[in-house]
Parts: sequence; C-alpha cells; structure tokens
Amino acid sequence: MASGLNRKNVTETVERLRNYFASDATRDFAWRRQQLDALERLLTEGATDIEDALRADLHKHPTESEITEIGFVLAELRLAKRKLRRWMRGSRERVPLALAPASARTVPQPLGTVLIVGPWNYPLQLLIAPLVGALAAGNTVVIKPSELAPATSAVVAALVEKYLDPAAVAVMEGGPEVSGWLLDQPWDHIFFTGGGRVAKIVAEKAARHLTPVTLELGGKSPVFVDGTGNMKSVARRIAWAKFINAGQTCVAPDYVLVTPDAQERLQVELAGAIRELYGDDPSLSDDYGRIISTDHYLRLTSMLRLGTVVSGGRKEVGTRYLEPTILADVLPTSTVMTEEIFGPVLPVVTVPDAESAIAFINQLDKPLALYVMSTRRSVRRAFLERTSSGALDFNVGAAHLSVPGLPFGGVGASGMGAYHGKRSFDVFSHQRAVLSKPLSPDTLRLIYPPYTPRKSKFVTALLRRLS
Repeated sequence: MASGLNRKNVTETVERLRNYFASDATRDFAWRRQQLDALERLLTEGATDIEDALRADLHKHPTESEITEIGFVLAELRLAKRKLRRWMRGSRERVPLALAPASARTVPQPLGTVLIVGPWNYPLQLLIAPLVGALAAGNTVVIKPSELAPATSAVVAALVEKYLDPAAVAVMEGGPEVSGWLLDQPWDHIFFTGGGRVAKIVAEKAARHLTPVTLELGGKSPVFVDGTGNMKSVARRIAWAKFINAGQTCVAPDYVLVTPDAQERLQVELAGAIRELYGDDPSLSDDYGRIISTDHYLRLTSMLRLGTVVSGGRKEVGTRYLEPTILADVLPTSTVMTEEIFGPVLPVVTVPDAESAIAFINQLDKPLALYVMSTRRSVRRAFLERTSSGALDFNVGAAHLSVPGLPFGGVGASGMGAYHGKRSFDVFSHQRAVLSKPLSPDTLRLIYPPYTPRKSKFVTALLRRLS
C-alpha cells in the first residue's frame, strides 16, 4: 500500500486482514508453504532491485547486502520451509499417572493479525525475517517499513504486492503518523525493532489492548580485551563487527574495555584492520557505508569532541560520510559512553582487569550483546556467570545471529522476546494445551467428594508418592 494513507485506510485494511484470518485460509499447511515459496521468489527474483535500494539508502555493497540482508533472510526462510510440517505438529507431553489414562499435547495455533514494524539500519532483514515466522505460523500481517530508508521501503512494498497473498499481507509506508494509526489498532501481536524511546510508546499503546509485544532493541554492547591471543585477529574481528554498515548495527561493539598492557597494541591493530578492510581512504571504498540521515550524522560527529581521535575522524556532511574512528581518553560520564552510538565511532577505555570490566558493564543497562576477547578460560567463565546480556560471544563479534538455533533478542533495556529459527515460528504462535481423557474408566471418581477418611488417606498417599 503506497502513500496517501489515512486513519480510515489503516482501520479498513486491518479489518480486511482480520476477516481473511477468520476464514481459516491461513491455517492450512499448503497456504503457509505457498507463501514461503513466494517469499523465496521475492528475495531471489527481486535481489537486484533490493540491492539497488540498499545502495541508495545506506551505500551498502551488493555483497554486504547478500551477507547481512538477502542471504540472511533466505537462510531463515529455507529452514522454515524444511521444518514447517514438524513445527506445526506440536509436541506430546507426559501425563501424570494419577490422571491416566489420558493423552496430552501442545498444538501451535496462529495468533491472528499481527503488526511488524521494521527499522532503517537493516531495512530488509529486520522486516522480512520476522515475516517469515509470522507466515509460517499462519497469521495475516501488516508490515511497516522505516520511512528513513525510503528506497528499500518502496521496493519492499512493490515486491510484497507482487508476490504475496494480498488478502493476508499488507505493507503500509509512511512516517510517524502512519505508525501512530497502526498502533491504535487492536493486534494479536506487535513485533517492533528499533530504539528504546519508541519502544516505550509501542508498549504503552499495546497495553491498552492487552496486546503482547516483542521488542528488539539495542544498547551499548561492550567488548573486553585482555591482550591474550592474536591481537591482529582480535582487532580485525572487532573492526568488522563495528564498522559493517558504517556502525549502524544493533549488535555492533559500542565501546571497548581493554587492560593497560594491551591498549596501545589494540589501537595500532584496530587502525591497521580498518585500512585492511576499507583502504587508506574509506571514502573511496565501495565497501564502506554512509550514515542514514544528516541528523544522525551531526549527532555522531559531535561525539568526536568527547575524546582523542587516535584513528579516523574525517567527515563530509554532503555525503554523510564519517570515517571509521577510534576514540581514546573518553570520560565514563560523557554521552559517547552513556548513549548508544549506532555509528562508526569506537571509544576505547582502559580498565585494570576483567573484574573491573565486569563491574563497569554491570552498572549499565543490560546490553544486547557482549563480546569477550580472551583465551583465558577463567575470564570467559567469569563473564558467563556474572554478567547478563542478550548474547555473549567469545573471541568473535556479531556472529551469533548466523546460528539459527540461537535466540536473538535482548534482556531488560535491550529488549524482550527472541526470534530466529523455530523461535520465529513460536513468537507468532499460541501453544495451545490439549488434554484428552476417555470417559471410561472414570478414574477421576477417586478425587471427587465426598472425602471420606479412607479416600483422603488413599489420595494423599498416591499424590505424594507420584510427586
């Protein structure tokens, strides 16, 4: 659905999708598989248009778009296609002996009509990957792309209209006003990816209808480096995770905590890794992205004054170019250390040891991801046992997203709920409990009143022996 929306359009579209869901057409395995097949064609046949749109919005190289957007979603999609029939079967559960004979199982049911609100930084992946789960689970869906990535939003709208069932899936483009109209509707689930400020609005509006929400947020994802292991490899992995998509990644390393003996080595190797990835002048690299908007660019460049630039720092407002930048000598109280950066600026802070790093991290909101670059088993165990984060990666950055069996989601201020793999199906399903017991023999008579002394003694003994 293109521009020109009004509140009446939104309400009518949601009602139309609700009526289609009520027809039970989406519950059938064949319909779900058909939609997943169509979505796969959308991604493969529309790949060139998608790559061009991502280039226009974020200056993404086609290969980066394949790795982090199109190919990523295709992997999720193909897993769902292989496993769909099994996921739809649910599972059998053990029945207590006191209730026998009986059978128990869970049956996944679609929730109904759901809303997926996507962000601008990965405007295809973070919109379509949840859609895979919603369609696999048999829901009707409205997807709301970000208006800050207009080229991708337009391409997604055109492709969805061309390939997917228009009675079940609608795209609504527009700005905050359209988002407001959508959030005023009664949904069966809202899946939101974005920042904490807007997430609070989403949660507040959803609460008015008792609508469940999944909130995929961000936060300041830290890296701890203790100098053990190959520092060149450590720096290369940090640089790739940080500066892909020009740092505009929710799980990008947001700051580095490094021990004093390793700080200088790390800074030298980080500068070398940036040159290795993007050349001596990243502005000339086809592989390096741009900042999404002028406002975001100005916010990021203002942070360069909050420390000592040890590498990078060159910028150009007309093209929204900001060079990959390493900052030292930052104050823990400055905004570069208290707010999520979401761009190519990486502060490096010295801490005495792993204990101090853990204390530093634990005084802040729980991050979406935490990275520990150490070969010491005791250090890794300490971070595993004494910190909390959406994910924890040892000696690698931002790689856990690529493992379908791992949940992707935050904790506390970094979000609620998780998806990827089967969890994407589960997010958009209700696990219905089903119990079946024959009328004969009527063993339940053993627990019916009247409770004679003999019956009470028997029931008490039976239940305690089975517990």
